[in-house]
Amino acid sequence: MKKILTILVLTTALGACSQTEKGAAVGGLGGAAVGAAVAGDPVQGAVVGGAVGAVAGALIGHASESGQCRYRDRHGRVYVDRCPSGY
Repeated sequence: MKKILTILVLTTALGACSQTEKGAAVGGLGGAAVGAAVAGDPVQGAVVGGAVGAVAGALIGHASESGQCRYRDRHGRVYVDRCPSGY
C-alpha cells in the first residue's frame, strides 16, 4: 500500500512539471538507483549517479520541448505559452 501511495504522489507531483523538470527527476532517480547498485560505496554511487542522471535527464527533456513553456502564476495555476526568445 505504501508503494502505491508513493507512486501516486510522485505521479501527481510531476503532472505540473515541464519536460525538462520531468527528465531531471526521472534521470536523477534512475541514476541514483544504478549508481548505488554498481558502485563499491552505495552512498557515493547514489550521489554521483543521481547528479549525472539529473543533468542528462534535464538535457533530454529540454530537447524534447516544442518551443512551449509552462508558467505558474502566483495562485498556482499552470498555463502554457510560447517561450521567450532564446529558448
